[in-house]
Amino acid sequence: MLRTLYAKLSVALVAIVLAIGVLYAVFALVSTRHYLEAAEQRLNRDLARDLVADRNLVEEGRINEPALKDLFHDYMVVNPSIEIYLLDLEGRILSFSADPGAVKRKYVSLGPVRAFLAGEDDYPLLGDDPRSHDGQKAFSVTEVPNEQSPDGYLYVVLLGERVDSIAALLDTSHIVRYSGFALLVSLGVGALAGLVVLRAMTRRLRRFTGHIDQFRAGDFRASEPFETSAPGDGDEIAQLGRAYDEMAARIREQIEALERTDALRREMVAHVSHDLRTPLATLHGYIETLKLKDATLSPAERERYLAVALDQSERLRRLVGDLFELAKLDAREQTPECEPVALAELVSDVAQKFRLEAERRGSTIDVGAGEGLPMVEADIALVERVLENLIDNALSHSPDGGAVRIPIGRDGDGVRVTVSDSGPGIAPEHLPRVFDRFYQAGNAHRGNAHAGLGLAIAKRIVELHGARLEVESTPGHGTAFSFRLRARASAGKEA
Repeated sequence: MLRTLYAKLSVALVAIVLAIGVLYAVFALVSTRHYLEAAEQRLNRDLARDLVADRNLVEEGRINEPALKDLFHDYMVVNPSIEIYLLDLEGRILSFSADPGAVKRKYVSLGPVRAFLAGEDDYPLLGDDPRSHDGQKAFSVTEVPNEQSPDGYLYVVLLGERVDSIAALLDTSHIVRYSGFALLVSLGVGALAGLVVLRAMTRRLRRFTGHIDQFRAGDFRASEPFETSAPGDGDEIAQLGRAYDEMAARIREQIEALERTDALRREMVAHVSHDLRTPLATLHGYIETLKLKDATLSPAERERYLAVALDQSERLRRLVGDLFELAKLDAREQTPECEPVALAELVSDVAQKFRLEAERRGSTIDVGAGEGLPMVEADIALVERVLENLIDNALSHSPDGGAVRIPIGRDGDGVRVTVSDSGPGIAPEHLPRVFDRFYQAGNAHRGNAHAGLGLAIAKRIVELHGARLEVESTPGHGTAFSFRLRARASAGKEA
């Protein structure tokens, strides 16, 4: 029933209004009673003393019993709102004007009586109500027969019957009735106005809920902006709206990233299946031929078959190794263990590994290092892997007799290494995808020697070092890959 925020707030508002009305009514009744008692006591402070004087209750220094009885009778008929009691000096009730069955006490506490006679005017000054075991009411009192020789007290309870019920009290005051009516009208108007205000205030929340439902119905792919105000502006709902917009945008980005990852995974599975199936089929075919025709094969044919099988097994080994290495890098299982490295020396050592291959192709590898290069912070093994992949890639894309150049120089507070080839370059439409896994540009000269993982591995390793692997290429003028490593903080050595 109370499922919406507006309904809950409305019930809470009505409950608060009713509570305020009840508290006001109780306060009004209590304050009215207090005011009536105080006013009555001020007006009738000397009532007891006047009764003694006007009714000749004292004769020759003694209580006039017949006059006292006449007084009781007259006031029960003429003014039943007051009650008259005759007390002894200990507060015992000797006689009274009230109905005998209504009197519950035998004694009246003399503390308030003495305070009243002492002249205290903190009204209302309440004394014991003989008609109740624990009630108190405003009163008037005087000593009898006189102050010089008192034998007791004439104790007059004011408003004896009128304050015994709330209904009687309301009947005696038009102000209270009118105030109650005005209070009910005010509370009703206030509650209605509050409901209208709550309706207006929760309208934005209902719109916000609609945005969320729309976002969910659209499979979290499309959502209109909820809040257009600048950050820092608006109330809490505006802040919530901006947070929702940011969250929705982030969810869309993550969904798109997951879709790209899933597409990449399917593409990778397809490439892996293809790249594994081809060498496996070749390897299996040559080994099966060796087994079936071993007796009829010449030594030269047997040697050729074994060389092809060995080449295909090496290709499989490299592919599986690259896959495992890339998986470890993506899972962040491998973190760089950086140490001071002389980058120029490391590049020269790696380039030396490819000298024989370059000579076989009639190509050259030229390493050029600037002077005064600082030491860099890097993981030697990982950076060596990057250089191997880049140099191997450059040789594969360069024609026979081509040149691979590796300049090394300062770049700000770091050292930049560039590996460029003299190949045909990469077409602009292929350039954004050169770091994709298994991607091979159509102008490669490497045939099927590689699976297209080398650049992806190199890029991931460079990123682990807090750097970026960049590529530049002009068709017909070769391709250059470069990355920059930070110089050692306390570097003083030269490469």
